[in-house]
Amino acid sequence: MLNKISQFTTKTFLLWMILAAIIGLMFPQQFAGLGSFVPYLLGIVMLGMGMTISPKDFKIVFKSPRPVIIGVILQFTIMPSLAFLIAKAFNLPSEIAIGVILVGCCPGGTSSNVMSYLANANVALSVAITSVSTLLAPIVTPALIYLFAHEWLKVSFMSMFWSVVQVVLIPIVIGFIFQRLAKKVAEKTATALPIISVVAISLILASVVGGSKDQIVKTGFLIFLVVILHNVLGYTIGFVLAHIFKLERRDKKAVAIEVGMQNSGLAVSLATVHFSPLAAVPGAVFSFIHNISGPILAKYWSKR
Repeated sequence: MLNKISQFTTKTFLLWMILAAIIGLMFPQQFAGLGSFVPYLLGIVMLGMGMTISPKDFKIVFKSPRPVIIGVILQFTIMPSLAFLIAKAFNLPSEIAIGVILVGCCPGGTSSNVMSYLANANVALSVAITSVSTLLAPIVTPALIYLFAHEWLKVSFMSMFWSVVQVVLIPIVIGFIFQRLAKKVAEKTATALPIISVVAISLILASVVGGSKDQIVKTGFLIFLVVILHNVLGYTIGFVLAHIFKLERRDKKAVAIEVGMQNSGLAVSLATVHFSPLAAVPGAVFSFIHNISGPILAKYWSKR
């Protein structure tokens, strides 16, 4: 029964995102207060990721490192560069520009692995790129944010570094250790992880929408336009460059999905802790958008 509920929750993820956004808009005061809990909610999601990571996931890194290296490099170059160029092209207000750049500088999200599976892409490659980019995030993400965002607002590399370590690395390590020490318990717990993750991400989205309701109403169209452009260009340029590097078709699809789908929850967390609720809005919108575009792209590729 728990497994069925878990599968249903995963398949209807978009529905829960829409519901969370609507609830956040309807009851902004009640959910705005959850902003301080965003890092902890994301930590729960990362803990679940740590409990599902297996040493087998990294075999491809040693067996066939080239596509993994290409995927990770494209992940950390295409999206930050696009975010910076889009912020400049649209002359975005500083807080929104920071939010878009935060999304671009984050590693890939775990939902990209599901999309790779649905698209008949190389799932092992997708998992490896997500895992490697996530483990590199404590160093690479703050460095990229400092590089691309310092002209808008003062950015502290060390405070960003420590935030990513706390929210991403430590929970993943704890989850991995727990998995190795208590395999049977971890396997049983893993069934409920999708439900827990969806609840946590829904609460994050509701809190950001509730805390930034007025700003969303004022700048909603612009933010949606920018986020959609960022997401779609990420898929497109990721696929084109993967083709230029002469990767196999299944690898191209995996790389494109990895590039286009970000750990937007991390962007929301960093924006909430270090900047403002408005800076968290692009991350929340990106979470919503890529969970629409991802399945559409996956369905298109699965039919080809």
